[in-house]
Amino acid sequence: MVGRLILVLGDQLTERVVALREADRRTDIVVMAEVADEAGYVPHHPKKIALIFASMRKFAARLRDEGWDVRYTALDDPDSSGSVVGELLRRAEETGATEVIATEPGEWRLIEALNDAPLKITQLEDDRFVASHKEFDDWARDRKALRMEYFYREMRRKTGFLMEDDDPAGGKWNFDHDNRKPAPGDGIATQLMRFTPDETVEEVLDLVEARFGDNFGQVRPFHFATDQGEARRALTHFVQHALPKFGDFQDAMLDEEHFLYHALISGYVNLGLLDPIEVCEAVEQAWRDGHAPINAAEGFIRQIIGWRDFMRGIYFHEGPDYTRRNVLGHHRDLPPLFWGAETKMRCVGRTVEQTRDDAYAHHIQRLMVTGNFALLAGIDPWQVHEWYLSVYWDAYEWVEAPNVIGMSQFADGGVIASKPYVSSGNYIAKMSDYCGHCAYKVKDKTGPDACPFNLLFWYFMDRHRDRFEGNPRMAQMYRTFDRMDSDRRETVLREAARFLDRMDAGEVV
Repeated sequence: MVGRLILVLGDQLTERVVALREADRRTDIVVMAEVADEAGYVPHHPKKIALIFASMRKFAARLRDEGWDVRYTALDDPDSSGSVVGELLRRAEETGATEVIATEPGEWRLIEALNDAPLKITQLEDDRFVASHKEFDDWARDRKALRMEYFYREMRRKTGFLMEDDDPAGGKWNFDHDNRKPAPGDGIATQLMRFTPDETVEEVLDLVEARFGDNFGQVRPFHFATDQGEARRALTHFVQHALPKFGDFQDAMLDEEHFLYHALISGYVNLGLLDPIEVCEAVEQAWRDGHAPINAAEGFIRQIIGWRDFMRGIYFHEGPDYTRRNVLGHHRDLPPLFWGAETKMRCVGRTVEQTRDDAYAHHIQRLMVTGNFALLAGIDPWQVHEWYLSVYWDAYEWVEAPNVIGMSQFADGGVIASKPYVSSGNYIAKMSDYCGHCAYKVKDKTGPDACPFNLLFWYFMDRHRDRFEGNPRMAQMYRTFDRMDSDRRETVLREAARFLDRMDAGEVV
């Protein structure tokens, strides 16, 4: 009897993915493929490509050990068609299979490609999330505004995490107010767990280095986990060594510290190497055992069952056109400084350098440094979206796009955020030590040494006054702007425009 083809994508590396749960090991055939289309539709960071390919190869080996027939295509296979659909067609012809079972991909692009394929392909909803599509749509229906905080409370009730009967543990749903401490002045030791590449990983690193050596970033050194066992060790290490201080300093930024007390497990969860529920269970148990304070546990769990699930819900609820939204009419091209060109802005330069070296920057660097600058400068949100999707190890469109298009760039007009996440240089000065090393002076509001964030903040506010002046959360900012001396206002706006002109002309800014 000819079985079905079971498609397993590179971010579905767990036996509990729905397509494998629905499969028959005796007759069905697993199809996995490293293909040029997926590796190259944006210029992915080499570390991200290597992480996915190495993890795929190890997961395929694991499935074979468990008795599955796995047809695997390596990137350098001379018979590869170069696409997921092409590999399904090739394997169908090879085996005689006429039906494919797939777990729904996390990008509309690939969902539509499977829908258009000349094969009978059944896409089953990916249930590795707390809320199903229907649950999110039901929650969102008839709401005037979709706000993560209220969705998060429903997910807390559903999962029972950090709950005491019907009430939130500690008497509050959200301890974010306690999670905004700047990094301690005496520095910290990075709490990251690193893994030495084995033979499988080294083969992938060589392949990626040869094929994607011109992409932004270097593939070596490479320290990521590439199988479930290593990922669980990384989770245990984080809980033991970094979680107790994660909450306090999760928004802090340090010039010479790339990781601080962050977990660096989002990429493993998004790949399937870790389950989001097991991650939350480990963190909650640490709190219940007295090993970590509640602000750390709650802040972490909120990122998983709150933001992560909410982003996925928004992505599918809003539809395939979401990434093209641009309600603010921003059309400036992404400047070369995002790809490592010289800049005098220390915060932006260091965040981009870190991104190049590690394929990683934490959420405040992404939101309040590079994202804030892109929004203030009026950069095309589609280009910003493609940059984030390209350069970060944990970026998949279902989670990246809402964070960028909605939260970071406000290009969706307020679907996610009630106001734009914009700030002057003061916020960065408060939460980091970047400003002490910068060519600009954060205290200067005008003049040749003025922090560009100070100039661009008011420039943004001025050009979008009609949209935001009536926003209760921004009214005070406009009152402050209007109290400025008219000459000073004109100077700020003129100098901001000149800064952008210099940047557009390719000058070092």
